[in-house]
Amino acid sequence: METPSAISERIRNAVSKYTTSIIQIAFSYTKNLHDAEDIAQDVFLAYMTKNPDLESEAHEKAWLIRVAINKSKDHVKSHWFRLRTSLPEDLGYCYHPGEGQELLQAIMELDNKYRIPIHLFYYEDYSINEIAGILGTRPSTVATWLERGRGLIRKKLGGMSDE
Repeated sequence: METPSAISERIRNAVSKYTTSIIQIAFSYTKNLHDAEDIAQDVFLAYMTKNPDLESEAHEKAWLIRVAINKSKDHVKSHWFRLRTSLPEDLGYCYHPGEGQELLQAIMELDNKYRIPIHLFYYEDYSINEIAGILGTRPSTVATWLERGRGLIRKKLGGMSDE
């Protein structure tokens, strides 16, 4: 049984390690930095209140990502999210400093089924099998989504597609 100070330290470590990743995943769904930051807070609040017994750092990160995806999906489906006005385009897609805006915009315009696996694969360094576990699907499906997503990005950026 963990002591309260050990639990507090574990949560502090998770917040410092994974906040950026959680915000980026939430941003991939909401396309709004403020909403993504709110979702990240909700994710860590859930982590603190549920205090899941996780085997390793990899399981901890996967649990946090799964919760972030679920909370992001719920947020996007919410009545409030659908009714509010969008932020101006010039606020842009800015959560990856130094990244080419054209590439990031092409990624952000993809459907979630392509955008989320691409984010997890390229930005979070998950394998196809790990992404399949997080998303609850088969590795072959994830591989297909990645390939199709890459093709759509190439097409948007004016490159040659594989098709």
